[in-house]
Amino acid sequence: MHGTKHHLQKDFFLYNASKARSKTYINMREISERFRLPPSEYVVIPSTYEPHQEGEFILRVFSEKRSLSEEVENMIEAERPSRPSAKTRERSEEEKQFRNIFRQIAGDDMEINAEELRNVLNNVVKKHKDLKTEGFELESCRSMIALMDTDGSGKINFDEFRHLWDKIKSWQKIFKHYDTDHSGTINSYEMRNAVNDAGFRLNNQLYDIITMRYADKNMNIDFDSFICCFVRLDAMFRAFHAFDKDGDGIIKLNVLEWLQLTLYA
Repeated sequence: MHGTKHHLQKDFFLYNASKARSKTYINMREISERFRLPPSEYVVIPSTYEPHQEGEFILRVFSEKRSLSEEVENMIEAERPSRPSAKTRERSEEEKQFRNIFRQIAGDDMEINAEELRNVLNNVVKKHKDLKTEGFELESCRSMIALMDTDGSGKINFDEFRHLWDKIKSWQKIFKHYDTDHSGTINSYEMRNAVNDAGFRLNNQLYDIITMRYADKNMNIDFDSFICCFVRLDAMFRAFHAFDKDGDGIIKLNVLEWLQLTLYA
């Protein structure tokens, strides 16, 4: 693992024993330990008595020679997959069902708003018996409309909807992969891996924000919150890249642009 700067996965800790660790402790007072270790490369992992708690830690390293240490952080970025063309897209029975439902709900203009999108999605999702969910909330569908709405009309057409469903299906596969007990939820640790599998590279601060924003009191995230989180991540990354004309990772917004971006996202 020499030179590695990405987060270690769960399997690493299952197959590699710790070189030193604190003694068993109770949740009443601070604890300190002193270790003497041979020269090598080490990963220091703080812990709290209960999971998902905040704590303060201090680490002092005494070495005979100069020692370099750093906090492991990811570079914040998102993979941008190419949009499949209409010719290469699979024409499945599912798409035919979508088109029929879409036509019935959309009417003559063949466009739907957030409430109509919710009806379409929930009509299809309820047919997936292997997915334990009560369907999508209206707020989630508003975020989806904002993601796909290119003309600012507050509605999407069938092609935009089909592209949205392709995203939802790929995210649904990730959710089902981590929902191994079929409870309809995943925990905050699994969410970190799921976000990474979806192509989003975030740092610790952003993972903590996701947990605070989308997890319940038990630090579990249901399917609707999971999709809503990914929709917002996708939308915010796309908006940033649209403003970042020179690709230097820095954008400058006036107050109107900032409010338009954050209020509609």
